[in-house]
Amino acid sequence: MLAGGSGFLGQALARELRSRGREVVVLTRRPRARRGDGIREVAWDPAAAGPGNPRGCSAPGAWARELEGAEAVVNFTGRSVNCVHHAENRRAILATRLESVRALGAAVQACRQPPAVWVQCSATGYYGDVRGRLSDERAPAGRGFMAEVCREWEHTFEQHVLPATRKVTLRLGVVLGKRGGAYPPLARLTRWFLGGTAGRGDQGVSWIHIDDVTALFLAAMESSDWRGVYNACAPEPATNAEFMRTLREVQKRPWAPPAPGFAVRLTARWLLRTDGDLILAGPRCVPARAMAAGFRFKFAKLLYALDELAER
Repeated sequence: MLAGGSGFLGQALARELRSRGREVVVLTRRPRARRGDGIREVAWDPAAAGPGNPRGCSAPGAWARELEGAEAVVNFTGRSVNCVHHAENRRAILATRLESVRALGAAVQACRQPPAVWVQCSATGYYGDVRGRLSDERAPAGRGFMAEVCREWEHTFEQHVLPATRKVTLRLGVVLGKRGGAYPPLARLTRWFLGGTAGRGDQGVSWIHIDDVTALFLAAMESSDWRGVYNACAPEPATNAEFMRTLREVQKRPWAPPAPGFAVRLTARWLLRTDGDLILAGPRCVPARAMAAGFRFKFAKLLYALDELAER
């Protein structure tokens, strides 16, 4: 079962699971009656899990019954961070994440036969804007809004004691895919000769190809020894300067003017309607635990990942 699985990542994982003959149920606020691909959509609204219910979950409804006997639940739910981070959006970004974890946790606890595994999304933003250092899963939480969100998100997940359900947290990096994520807008800007270094250029880009992140979700679901937190990013993170230089090479654009930090913030807020810190800040992370578990990345090098996406 995929909670909030109607987005870019959820759709990719749903397609892969269906190709393997698995039954897939997507929990979404706006279910479609028929999809035509064998995937069922069921209505749910984690925000309806009001504070008046001491367990954090309102009337169970059809969505909660889908958890009974499920092989796995994967929770993607959360307001997109790709927006201007003013006070209202910050509240929504945090609240939607905590609400869904609380609602799912209460429903799993109520199951007679709970899901075997719960894979919970987090993000590499947990580590904050750490420069000049690689962060593996042992690194502490950083500072800043995204670090605070991830810390609260993971803490809420950890609070649920579920003896019959294995729990895995994947801290997602910048996912690169043809159908969504960071790649399409960045590739478009680069083709317009606007793919220069942003700000100082030493901020981290902990990227991962969509095929590899889908494989990591499958490993977390299927490998009984995977427990706890794993970084979901490629083993060779880049700085912003390195990332944009490689993207220009792939897009056959030899040069582009760098963009100073103030210009990035203005453009992000007023033209792209997003937050400049998503571009100007970021850690460089390594997937130490996944590699120690023997996971093999199909796209370990940035050039190969961007080449493959450009050729799709």
